[in-house]
Amino acid sequence: MKILAVIISILMTNSCSPVKNKLKFNKGPQAIIYKTKKNYDKLVPVILSEDKSKIVSYPHPSDVSIDNKFLYPTKLNKGYLLDNKGINKNVAFLNITYEEYSKLKTTPSLKELFSMILDKDPLTEIYNCGNRYGHKNLITDINKMINDNKLNKCKCLKNEK
Repeated sequence: MKILAVIISILMTNSCSPVKNKLKFNKGPQAIIYKTKKNYDKLVPVILSEDKSKIVSYPHPSDVSIDNKFLYPTKLNKGYLLDNKGINKNVAFLNITYEEYSKLKTTPSLKELFSMILDKDPLTEIYNCGNRYGHKNLITDINKMINDNKLNKCKCLKNEK
């Protein structure tokens, strides 16, 4: 009986619903959308290990922009953001903006980067909405899913609702 109660409890706390009407999740750059607890739009993301004890991926200062344009997330409807940098559910944000970070001559050490983490658990929601090139118009398609409450077409990676 206790096992059944634990299973029901786990199912109730995980509000990610099964993927319906699957999008194209083939290889290639994925359309990752998310919401954060606070506004971290201009802050540099890093990826932490599952236990959030170390940084496993981080950008070089030259990797936060392309052609002098910063890779800020794209604002979507209802407070969602489209990732343009390569985040996942283990993202953390540093206390430094893309602009400030891009001016660094060298990448800080892992110890320095870890000490710069502002929030180790900033996401309230994150979804993989399939291959970026599998959409006719990425922004329009995703905004329509958001507006129509059809994010169940995407793979839910985290949802604290």
